[in-house]
Amino acid sequence: MANELEMRKSSPERSTRQKRAVREVFERSERPLATDEVMSEAEGLIGSIGIATVYRAIRSLIADGFVTAVELPGYAPLYERAGKGHHHHFICTSCERAFELEGCESQIRGKVPRGFRVTGHDVTLYGACASCRVPAVPVGPKPKRAVGAKR
Repeated sequence: MANELEMRKSSPERSTRQKRAVREVFERSERPLATDEVMSEAEGLIGSIGIATVYRAIRSLIADGFVTAVELPGYAPLYERAGKGHHHHFICTSCERAFELEGCESQIRGKVPRGFRVTGHDVTLYGACASCRVPAVPVGPKPKRAVGAKR
């Protein structure tokens, strides 16, 4: 019995409630996540979880082929479910969250110089997400000044 417990503890395939919680975070997520976001979401599911445990769970999920790292210029790695089709990312420069952009919106082929062969590409858009966007000031006629009002 003790040997079986030791084997399970040392097995890279073991499933803990923390790893299951991290996996569930990725199953629920519609966008790439930073490790601190994964930790926060996992804590909401199971209570306390350490950052080292989150990193171990992510590494294990990458090895399992369930999660993949997303490398975006100037940012720490983000992580998302593996196996998604070709897509790009939008980074909010205010909250620094990343969002997925479906498919490939760019017209790369028409921009390639004659004789060149494209073997891949990355497109990252930057701006403000819907949550961070400042509401637009209504545009319209300026209010009329009262007669005699000073400028």
